[in-house]
Amino acid sequence: QIYPDGLDSEIRLDVSHLTRSMEGPNRPGHFEGVVQVVHRLLEITDADSLYMGQKDFQQFSIIQYMIDQFKLKTRLVVCPIVREKDGLAMSSRNLRLKKAIRKNAHVLYDALLYAKAQLVKLKPSTIEKRALEAMRIDKFEPEYFNIVDAYTLEDVKNVEDHKIVVACTAVWAGDVRLIDNMILKGEELFY
Repeated sequence: QIYPDGLDSEIRLDVSHLTRSMEGPNRPGHFEGVVQVVHRLLEITDADSLYMGQKDFQQFSIIQYMIDQFKLKTRLVVCPIVREKDGLAMSSRNLRLKKAIRKNAHVLYDALLYAKAQLVKLKPSTIEKRALEAMRIDKFEPEYFNIVDAYTLEDVKNVEDHKIVVACTAVWAGDVRLIDNMILKGEELFY
């Protein structure tokens, strides 16, 4: 019923510029599929608003880009990350963390807080490097820590050139992959 015979549901939208980094290289074709499914959902429902979690920031940005490009009436609303007491972003994956690893999983949040505190003092590239180093503890292997523009997902060189700046990270905590992010600049414009 969602994809009836004869329906051309293919979305012709190039999102490659939004998938060059972070989750994109690890998941080829994933975001193109997300765009197709969400576009079809909005086509069927004619929704006024679409609520998506901030935790998967790259996906959120790609869907906003799709909405803008197709001039859809749907308003995309970000739902802020809900965190555990130690700052770890809530996720069903957290239940799979071994006890000793879970005890140290706050390193993601600590690195994000560090980035926010240092944003006006250090170059983004320096913050990224130091955050990655701080997350390299026993049983933790960070994949990336990127400070990017919220709309383009391009690396930020000069913070003053961007309205909204976000830090995004992914870390292997034992055999569980965790992602997280934090708005570093422009939070009042984002929510």
